[in-house]
Amino acid sequence: MKIPRIILAGSSSGVGKTSITCSIIYALQKQGYSVQPFKVGPDYIDPSYLSSISKNEAFNLDVWLMGEDHLLSSFISNSKSNVSVIEGVMGFYDGFGGDSNYASTHHVSSITKSPVLLILDASKTARSIAATALGFQKFHKNSRIAGIILNKIGSKKHENLCRQALQKTKLPIVGVIPKDPLLSLESRHLGLLSTLDKKTLYKKIQKISNTISKNLDINQIIKILKNTSDLQKISKPSHKKPKTTIAVALDTSFNFYYQDNLESLRREGASLKFFSPVNDKKIPKCDGLYIGGGFPEILGSKLAKNQTMKKLIKNLAEDNLPIYAECGGLMYLTKSILSENKKYKMVGLFDAETCMTKRMKLNYTKGKISHTIISERSQRVQGHEFHYSKLNSVSSDSKFAYELEIGDGIQNHKDGLLQYNTLASYGHLYFDSSNYAENFVKNCIKYSRS
Repeated sequence: MKIPRIILAGSSSGVGKTSITCSIIYALQKQGYSVQPFKVGPDYIDPSYLSSISKNEAFNLDVWLMGEDHLLSSFISNSKSNVSVIEGVMGFYDGFGGDSNYASTHHVSSITKSPVLLILDASKTARSIAATALGFQKFHKNSRIAGIILNKIGSKKHENLCRQALQKTKLPIVGVIPKDPLLSLESRHLGLLSTLDKKTLYKKIQKISNTISKNLDINQIIKILKNTSDLQKISKPSHKKPKTTIAVALDTSFNFYYQDNLESLRREGASLKFFSPVNDKKIPKCDGLYIGGGFPEILGSKLAKNQTMKKLIKNLAEDNLPIYAECGGLMYLTKSILSENKKYKMVGLFDAETCMTKRMKLNYTKGKISHTIISERSQRVQGHEFHYSKLNSVSSDSKFAYELEIGDGIQNHKDGLLQYNTLASYGHLYFDSSNYAENFVKNCIKYSRS
């Protein structure tokens, strides 16, 4: 199966991967190509930028969460456009640990057999940039690096010095981007996507992408992305007939969802209906609730004022409606959220209080999950956690679903609060890494018949 594709990798974080990836997508669209974006790693924020500029929902590619086979299957089955563009994560070889490239961008390039464009920050270097490029090129016997993009070039003289030095790599330079703080998305913070509407976000990205794209050799990039080997054809998974309805919280406060997770619920026989805990006064008629991550603290006041929604969710939980919540969803289900010295009352399903922190918690997670609405029995589980909050005053008789070997969870390496038929955790899961979606849908069907 022929899939024209390219990966954008960086020498480190902060070299401009997201803005340059968006610009390549923009330039390809100007050439008449439709583009399917992907993002290496578990990140929810960058995919929103890629989705905005491409007009296609971005999919994540994370080896730790998905496993190699599921990752390749997802990539192939979701590459439905003319070109697939993959944004890498951190530095090219950065992954789970320091002793291998496991879960790195390079690992994903090897699985998908994709050529790589290496983005280098040239702002504080000249000839030495060749040493960096050669290091990346030779660090692994098959780096798959097929071209270089120079970012933050200060002048024509600076560009010439870098070009002369990089001749040793024998790699084409397919982009030379001038140093300009206005061409960076680095100013974004954790809550940016919750405060920008989609039109504003698109205009911001489009303006940056238009400028950067003028500094790209898009014809050379097209040549590289078309020079790819065939990938195996995969059979389309069968979809069960819809037998139940799951209401999914989706608005400016709750928007951290893997597209594959939503698709897996549909595949298992769930019809999805979306609602807003911020703005709506009722929940669609449903047999289950899915409340994903996001930024409930940013619009804490509006969430707190929507008393009708909070009461509805608590009543449904007490009626044993299956509810699955992650991170922001967990925070929303506690008694309150304390943010910038302001306390906002939340649903109050769990006897705990959320407190925002300045310290980021970012880990892959691994452990065991007990019998829950997404697991029929105790089994191994792998996921990730990413948040700027902690739970205080957790009731001493609280029940937890996860025992973690790797990761922190809510407290003492335990995660996944259980109450009635609700499971709420800091950890995020990839549903197809096990039969989580199948079990959740089964429990929703069971509830509908009760």
